[in-house]
Amino acid sequence: GGSWLGADVSWPGFLWRSGAFYHALILGVLEIPRLVLNRAARRHEVPVAVGAPDAVVETPDAVVQTPDAVVETPGGTPEEQPADPGRRLFIARSLAVAGGVATAGVVGFGTTQALGDPVVKRVPVTLGKLDQRLSGYRIAVVSDIHLGPLLGRGHTERIVRMINEQEVDLVAVVGDLVDGTVDELGEAAAPLRDLVSTHGSFFVTGNHEYYSGVEPWLAELERLGVAPLRNERLRIERAGASFDLAGVNDVTGEAFRDGPDFARALDGRDTSTPVVLMAHQPVQVHEAAKHGVDLQLSGHTHGGQMFPFHLAVGLQQPVRSGLETVDGTQVYTSNGAGFWGPPVRVGAAPDITVVELRHKFAG
Repeated sequence: GGSWLGADVSWPGFLWRSGAFYHALILGVLEIPRLVLNRAARRHEVPVAVGAPDAVVETPDAVVQTPDAVVETPGGTPEEQPADPGRRLFIARSLAVAGGVATAGVVGFGTTQALGDPVVKRVPVTLGKLDQRLSGYRIAVVSDIHLGPLLGRGHTERIVRMINEQEVDLVAVVGDLVDGTVDELGEAAAPLRDLVSTHGSFFVTGNHEYYSGVEPWLAELERLGVAPLRNERLRIERAGASFDLAGVNDVTGEAFRDGPDFARALDGRDTSTPVVLMAHQPVQVHEAAKHGVDLQLSGHTHGGQMFPFHLAVGLQQPVRSGLETVDGTQVYTSNGAGFWGPPVRVGAAPDITVVELRHKFAG
């Protein structure tokens, strides 16, 4: 229970660090207008002569000294004092205030988005081998719920309510449900028992389940009516037509002797029908494609969670967010419904997705 309790007191530090990061980023961007404004201020300064001795001017009648002559530098221009330091200070302070306001706005918006309702997305996916009798089959995809100190039972109740409102055929929970043990978070996960769909709710492990006691959690989910798919598959049937639903463990399970086994989950199936694979990390598609997977449902990336960290996600995962095709297999990556670390989301709203399977000739 130490990790969950530690997170309970550490989240303000995460929030402070996210604020410090965005403040530094914004001030770095504001450095450009600061330099431009300072240069413009210098151009409008009136040059002031510095250290000019009295000049001697000869006239026909007398020699007269004048005190106001300007000494020229070797380059032929007057020596000028620096731009008015008061003006420079005003510019610096104004931009610092603007940076602070912008930081508060970004972090405040990001926190509101992270803790608010997920966005419901609707994504049509055409599968070449899908029987037309299955066209319109709807799968609710939710990932990275991350139950913990800030996201508790109310968060689960909200997700269950939003999924049930969609009246889907099947629910796919693709990992990273919890950041704590069953003793700590079992009550928070309990509303999952209220999920309603035609063919039931299914789950695959994410990396965080292995940090939170994977076996007790899988037993608890089964008790709640959410069936774990541990390197296995089943047949989904409607109106005499069918497709396969498979699930593989997360790659983190390899360190716990519980890694993904694509051959066990996918070999020996009827390849004339499509297969939809639940796999927590998009990177697993490279192996999935070798086994003829038509569609992979994933999470893990949080869509990058905080701009500009989405750029780093692409270095590890082939699909950061949304639907793409990799090695001939379609991959849909959810942004996730929760967050990890800072309770902030910028440029990657939390989501629940309704994937609608379509026959290739469907309109």
